Amino acid sequence: MTHSQTVSGRPFAEPGHNHHACAREVLQRAERLCAERGARLTDIRRRVLEALAADHAPAGAYEVIERLSRPGERPPAPITVYRALDFLQEQGFVHRIESRNAFVACSHDHGATGDAPVVFLICEDCGAVGEAATEAFASALQGLVRASGFRPRARVIEVSGECAHCRTKLKLRSADVVDA
Repeated sequence: MTHSQTVSGRPFAEPGHNHHACAREVLQRAERLCAERGARLTDIRRRVLEALAADHAPAGAYEVIERLSRPGERPPAPITVYRALDFLQEQGFVHRIESRNAFVACSHDHGATGDAPVVFLICEDCGAVGEAATEAFASALQGLVRASGFRPRARVIEVSGECAHCRTKLKLRSADVVDA
């Protein structure tokens, strides 16, 4: 399962999953789609995507710059990273988490238009971001938008809370305290 793939309502990666494999899948998907679309995945764009795919938590542009910095070299200029992020967003390879002013890599194929609604489940404990979507949700949202005559600028919903993994850890810690 890729890190943001929704399977049976499980948008978060399982603890101990092979994160290198899911990060590799994000990059392979980007390479394939760029080739199909005639878009250029330049070195800096690839490096920015790699930096974001390296973690399940969203990262701001300056954190991406830190991740890209190499000893003895000048870090990339912020404008360079922002341009790469713009390209990656336009291609649907990363999403912006508005509430965090940060970005997260995406392994879903939303297409370059981004018409499908995206729901981010943001864990306030570990910082992981799960991407969840279902056809039923998309249909319900589209019906609501249509019925209200509203024209959305973006179809992104962010829900903050606590992921199942963190809740499980909390229950285990609570049980340890009670047993002590």
